[in-house]
This record gives sequence, structure tokens and C-alpha cells, in this order.
Amino acid sequence: MKSPLRLFLTIASLAVISTFGLAQPLAPAATVDAPTDAGARIAANVVRTRIAGIDVLACKTGVKEVVTFHGSLPAGDRFAPVGNLAIPTLVGEMLDKGTTQHDKFAIADELESVGAGISFDTGGSVVTFSGKCLQKDMPLVISLLAEQLRTPAFAPEELAKVKQQLAGHFQRALESTDYRAGQSFASTLYPPGHPNYEPPTEAYLAAIKAATIDDLKAFHAKYYGPAHLTLVVVGDIDVPSLQAEVGKAFAGWTGGVALDPVPPLSPTDSAKEKTVFMPDKTSVTVTWGQTTGLKYTDPDTLALRVGTAILGSGFTGRLMANVRDKEGLTYGIYSSVANDTFTDGDWKIGATFAPALLDKGLASAKRQLLAWYKDGVTADELERRKTNLVGTFKVGLATTDGLAGSLLNVVHRGLDVSWLDDYSRLINSLTPEQVNAAIKKHINPDNLVLIKAGTVPEAKTP
Repeated sequence: MKSPLRLFLTIASLAVISTFGLAQPLAPAATVDAPTDAGARIAANVVRTRIAGIDVLACKTGVKEVVTFHGSLPAGDRFAPVGNLAIPTLVGEMLDKGTTQHDKFAIADELESVGAGISFDTGGSVVTFSGKCLQKDMPLVISLLAEQLRTPAFAPEELAKVKQQLAGHFQRALESTDYRAGQSFASTLYPPGHPNYEPPTEAYLAAIKAATIDDLKAFHAKYYGPAHLTLVVVGDIDVPSLQAEVGKAFAGWTGGVALDPVPPLSPTDSAKEKTVFMPDKTSVTVTWGQTTGLKYTDPDTLALRVGTAILGSGFTGRLMANVRDKEGLTYGIYSSVANDTFTDGDWKIGATFAPALLDKGLASAKRQLLAWYKDGVTADELERRKTNLVGTFKVGLATTDGLAGSLLNVVHRGLDVSWLDDYSRLINSLTPEQVNAAIKKHINPDNLVLIKAGTVPEAKTP
């Protein structure tokens, strides 16, 4: 189960998410001098140890003075208690609102005084955190990170502000055609209780209102702890010093839970269509897809992702080249495979059409989908896409943010860090036959869920 806020923010940042889910920096980040490519150098530079119960991955690079960290622990929305589905998100939002030792202003002052930052986010399965600082300030920042994770204050006045802010986010989200289409798609595709299911926003708003300080404290005590916490630190680090600081900052902390495996879902077995009518909108958002039955680690996943990128990733994808550039029927259109890190995920086409062009746009997208499915991708398309994907991958690893985020994603997926060294080879070894077989095996154009959100012609307000 994902929170509506997470869905809203994911949709808002979709344009900067790579096809393969590797971390891409949203702002300028320190450039990594070594390792600089996906040769056999990344895994060799990673020192992985368990310190104070935490899985710590340290990777020293050639960048000077800068240290970047990413991390996570299993305390996401799937752990929400039966009585209130908003508790995990509310706990995550309160982590930077003060601790039992310092209020939020004192922590902010300390971080700002050294030009550092720490941020938190709650997803469907895990709470993630990230930050950056100068090498000399690493002990301070690690200690503040530990303090925020271990001893949030849960001050009533801060919770009241968080509730108000979240309610405002969700009310604005309800006016977004992208958000409404995404919410309807996830709630149709996945059953209640699944980590990828999206609950009704109205239910989430009611849960926010009902949540209490005691609810948050009980959740934090039950799920927060070092046992399954991962910390990835990249940059100008002295590994023994880092290990000592982590051990000191987190000493004596106990608890934490594992992520239980989620039984795979069968691929979507019938076509469905839903309309979310929203009056006075200038566009209609379409989300059209199905579950795949695949996790990222499954053998066909890379082949399906590469084939999907050929269909609809960026301006060189078939969908943009034809539906947008050639026929002028859409503001934007893409295809993607997603939500497959912790569970099996989904495949979809997303697009935005003017209401008057909706039917023509859908017909055009369907033509491209059927041609892709029936005829497959060509050898030339595959070679061009390989070059693009491998290049994008290497660029993503060339910053401290990108490298730290990619290492954390590898851990989330249950892969060895050596996978980063193997990625280029795995992509370059794919054949048209493998890609086209994966498309035929895991996609069925006759069994897609079609969601239309906006001022849909001939639809009526519910």
C-alpha cells in the first residue's frame, strides 16, 4: 500500500526517473572521479560491514571533501496498522520536526551552519533518507541522522502542522488529472493490502485526522531499529573513521523488522476501463497497462524494460515520434515498467490528450502498441537503445548522489553490488529475439486496464 502523497510526488518527478529505476540526481552533485565507469571497479571499492546492527556500505571515490549518503529501513506504508493507514507517513514526516534532545530549529541551524542537509521520505515498503556534507562534518551529520531516526520528539504542535500540510497536499492532488489517473490505476490493478495498492484519498484524509501522538510513538517503537537498516556512504571518506562514527551514533539501538516477501500476482487477465470525470480540465490523463508478474530480479525483466524503452522512453521512443511528433495528438506520452523492486510490478503507457483529441490519440497509441507487440523491435532500434541506456547508466554513476542511490537500489533488489559492474554487459548481451520474446510473454494488449481522468467527452460527473 502506498500513500497518496507518495503517488503524487512520484508522478510529479516522473520525468527525472530513469527507465531502470537507478537514482538520477535532481540537482548538481559532486562528480565522482573513481570509479568512473561500470567496469569491474565499483564492487571492488565497496566495503560492506555490519555495524551496530546496520548494513553499512562505504565506497571511497576520487571526489574531494564531499560525502553523500543514502539509506533506508522497512517502515513504509505496507506496515500501517489496521486502524489507521496514514501512520507510517506521519511518522516519516515527523522525523525532521525535532527530537527529544533538540527542536527542529536547533537541528536545522546545526546542519545549515556546515552547509549540510538530511531528508526523509516514506514509500510503500521503506522509509528512505539521504544527505550530503563535507568530509570534516561527517561525524556531526551522522550523529544528527541517528538522533532523528532514534528519538523523534513527536511534539503535538508539530503533528498538527504536519497534518495540515499533508491535508493541503492531498486536496491539491485531487485536482490533478495525473494524480487521479495514477490513483485509479493502482487501486484497480492491485488488491487492498498489496504494497502497490493505492487507497482512496478520502480514506487517507480521514486517517490523517484521526491519528494520535500515541499511534505514532507505538509505530516508531515497533518498526524503527537497526536490524534491517541500510546505510550507503560515498565520497571522500576514511572507512575506519566512518565505521567508528556509525558505531558510536547508533550504539545501543535495537529493534527493526524485515520485509516479508509478497506473493506474486497473476498478470492482469481481462480488460477494464474506468473514467474519472473532472470538470473544467484542459486535458485528459490516460494510464493504460497491466501487472507483469515480474520483479526486477526476474530473468525477463531487463529484456522487457529495454523493449518498453524502445516503445516509449523519451523523444526517441516510438510513441513520442509518432503520436506526438508525427500526428500532433498529445502533449506527452511514454511507456514504463515500474513498482518491481520489492514486489512484482506493472507495465503501462501514460499520456495526456486534449479532450477533443482523446479518441484519436488513444487510437494512435493503440496502433503503436499493437505494432510493437506483433512485430517486435528491430536490431537497429535495440542497438541504439543499448547505447543510450548504457550511457545514461554511466552518467548516473558519475556523481556521488547517483552512485549512492544506485548502491541502495541494488540492496533493495536483493542483488550483489557487483551487479553494477555487470549492468553494461547484461544490456549489451540482449538480442532482438530475447526482447521480443519477453514482450510476447509478459504483455497482453487484450487485457489492459484503461484509466481516463479529466474532462472526458460524453462522461458525466459521478
